[in-house]
Amino acid sequence: MAVESFDLIVIGGGSGGLAAALRAARHGARVALLEPKELGGTCVNAGCVPKKAMWFAAQMAEAQYIAVDYGFAEKPGKLDWPRFIGRRNEYIDHIHGSYQQSLDKSHVTVIRAEGRFIEPHRIAAGDRELTAPHVVIATGSSPNRLDKPGFDLGVTSDGFFALREGPRRTAIVGGGYIATELAGVLRALGSEVDMFVRGRLMSGFDEEMSYQLGDEMTKHGIAIHYTCQIEAVHEKDGVLLLDCDKGSHPGPYDLLIWAVGRHANTGSLSIENIGLVTDDKGHIQVDDYLNTSVPGVYAVGDVTQHLALTPVAVSAGRKLADRLFAGAKHAPLDYTNAPSVVFSHPPLGTVGLSEEQARARYGDEVHLYKQSFVPMQLALAQRPMMVRFKLICVGDDSRIVGMQMLGPGIDEILQGFAVAIRMGATKDDFDATLAIHPTSAEEMVTMGDRVPG
Repeated sequence: MAVESFDLIVIGGGSGGLAAALRAARHGARVALLEPKELGGTCVNAGCVPKKAMWFAAQMAEAQYIAVDYGFAEKPGKLDWPRFIGRRNEYIDHIHGSYQQSLDKSHVTVIRAEGRFIEPHRIAAGDRELTAPHVVIATGSSPNRLDKPGFDLGVTSDGFFALREGPRRTAIVGGGYIATELAGVLRALGSEVDMFVRGRLMSGFDEEMSYQLGDEMTKHGIAIHYTCQIEAVHEKDGVLLLDCDKGSHPGPYDLLIWAVGRHANTGSLSIENIGLVTDDKGHIQVDDYLNTSVPGVYAVGDVTQHLALTPVAVSAGRKLADRLFAGAKHAPLDYTNAPSVVFSHPPLGTVGLSEEQARARYGDEVHLYKQSFVPMQLALAQRPMMVRFKLICVGDDSRIVGMQMLGPGIDEILQGFAVAIRMGATKDDFDATLAIHPTSAEEMVTMGDRVPG
């Protein structure tokens, strides 16, 4: 078998892998991209994109009720799931086509096969054998499975995106991004939703804001159970019954979603052939410049220990390609100031440090500013959903090291403020910025005195 030579082999066609391949090709590198499934990885096919599409549908469902409160005569209607799923899939198919066009235009060789290490720079891909001085692993992650009786009676997030109709009663096990987002979507689309959470919602976020999110979700009819851990699942007469470790038996449910974390996709790579180092959770360990323990082998995206966010993977892939093929000397990614939004109902956003992280780092230098209000759109509808803003500051100049937001519209508000925080903005900078009135965003630049404590 003839060995095919490239400058770069990228294993995985998700966000990080595509970014690395296309940027390297732009710099003139001969690139092979290995991907046996649809281009775009989790984000496009079973993550951000279809999730956000469902979130928009849920927003439209809720907007109908607000419109009735405003005085529109039409009664709210239900989502036509098959019709909407068709629209969603058309949109995703368009993304697939766009990626393929970009790869073709950039002369990237796409191989529809998994990659497996023979040696550090020698890769088997189906019936082909490839070699390159640089290899990037970008194989992403997959939903975790639990060794519990009846686990397969439920679905993971992948199964959620295969739904073609709305379930009447849903149980969701988990309290992270996926569980929280899907709970809000299903509730807004008419499902009765129970969540079974270990600890608290969104454990990596600011604690105060996480509990306030839980309060808002409860007001919207989502039942959150913090003291019941699911031990087993049973099917009876076409519905699901759960066994709780406290002895109760929640149910019946039409759908059970397991949202209990994700694991790095390394099982098919034969990494043992090259002695690649992983952490205790199976992530491929990389340094600040995305180097693994094997020279010439790199990793980006969810397969690493870094933040599992699409923009992080894209930026990492591009920076790596610039370093390898354009001689760029770049600083490591600043994960501290990576903004993130949970598309819950209502959305929860963060950039910088949580209050707990700030106090651990800066101690008594930390002080807070807070604002809570009902946004005008909902006040007119007499729907008292609160928006909550929180600034976490340090030092005599009140430099902002963290921003937390909860409420409608914050997903679009946060991006601009993230730029300001990255540039070292202080509370005085915010105070000196003229407000746009009437908006929710203006409340961020009109906050009053410090919060005691």
